[in-house]
Amino acid sequence: MLARRLQPMASQARRLYVELMFQVMGNALQAISEIDDDVQNEVRALPEGFLFEMMVMPHGASLVIEHLGNGRFRYHGSEAPRPVNLSIQFKHIAHAFLVLSFQEKTSVAFANDRMLVDGDIGYAVRMTRILNRLEAFILPRLLARRAVKEYPRNLHLPEKLLNATRIYLKVASQFFDTVRA
Repeated sequence: MLARRLQPMASQARRLYVELMFQVMGNALQAISEIDDDVQNEVRALPEGFLFEMMVMPHGASLVIEHLGNGRFRYHGSEAPRPVNLSIQFKHIAHAFLVLSFQEKTSVAFANDRMLVDGDIGYAVRMTRILNRLEAFILPRLLARRAVKEYPRNLHLPEKLLNATRIYLKVASQFFDTVRA
């Protein structure tokens, strides 16, 4: 009986967590594109105006990022201003929760058929590299190793701490700007 009452609350908590993580990731992707040269080089290979979406199917939480040019991203929230070029879709909220709570790597989720890619696979690989670099910076090393396929060997603690601090400060300022608006 108690399990029946707790299940809807657990489902709602997962949904809220995924929504929050998409907001954090969207703002963090915008921030890292402003401060990290490696990410800027990856982003420059995308066409200007390129729209990337990550979402939970069919109409769940989502994040939308646009390449503005010069290696910079802009986070659009959950609404795309026009049709997206690349969409990575989780088939179920539970699958998104596994990946976003770092219980399962993105590559493992894809191999387990928990996600779909709608768009150019080359762009999807590039976006995955960008997401992996972001996670390597903002997550503690122990969690990052669980989240990314391969932790960067050349990422040393001083660089990690400096960039993580810069990313988190930019994310916090973007949240405050959103609250003020």
